[in-house]
Amino acid sequence: MKLKNKVAIVTGAAGGIGREIALTFAREGARVCIADLDITKAQTVCEEIAGKYDVQAMAVAMDVTDEAQVEFGVSSVFAAWERIDVLVSNAGIQHIAPVVDLSLADWRRVLAVHLDGAFLITRACLKHMYDARCGSIIYMGSVHSKTASPLKAPYVAAKHGLLGLCRTVAKEGAEYGVRANIICPGFVRTPLVERQIPEQARAFGINEEDVVRKIMLKDTVDGAFTTLEDVASAALLFATHETNALTGQSLIVSHGWHME
Repeated sequence: MKLKNKVAIVTGAAGGIGREIALTFAREGARVCIADLDITKAQTVCEEIAGKYDVQAMAVAMDVTDEAQVEFGVSSVFAAWERIDVLVSNAGIQHIAPVVDLSLADWRRVLAVHLDGAFLITRACLKHMYDARCGSIIYMGSVHSKTASPLKAPYVAAKHGLLGLCRTVAKEGAEYGVRANIICPGFVRTPLVERQIPEQARAFGINEEDVVRKIMLKDTVDGAFTTLEDVASAALLFATHETNALTGQSLIVSHGWHME
């Protein structure tokens, strides 16, 4: 098992991509903290892990924009398991609106979850990783870390910002044995994306099938959504690649939607 005896924290792990990454890490032997706003769903994921794999899992209620909750949650994990080897900063939200109609409150809300949350959870985990002189931090970016789409200004800005945070952490963390990477998925059929389909249909005046076919998957090589498993396998790669060869790098997982 590639993560045997390791400890991982995954934010936004009660569902979607975060849940799949948590299950993948548990399958590979890691003890996993399911950090999420929804503690009931987080506990359900812990029960699922316990039923499938011979590893421990713990649920932590965490609003990643709340400094005190983040610090307490990370401290609780360290108190229970005495190490933190991997962080996956995955929590995120979306808001669909043209810039001309975008409120400052909605702009700030999206950036707070993606960027403030990533900063707070990174800072809290780095203290323990630096002491141990090892660790892997993985950010959940997006193809929108590399390009842009209409109606998604705060999301695109936040995902671009995560690239900068990742690269800075990679530079600062190198002398302490800490690596940082960012995964940039295409559209994954999570609840977050499912909500966007009718929102974009209304905004563009087209039907939902055309949103999927002509907007979301138009530039993929096979007309296919990126899967949860696609993203989780990328997270496992970064979590287990223990040299600095890949640190600071982004990996696009998009069925060819964006290439570089």
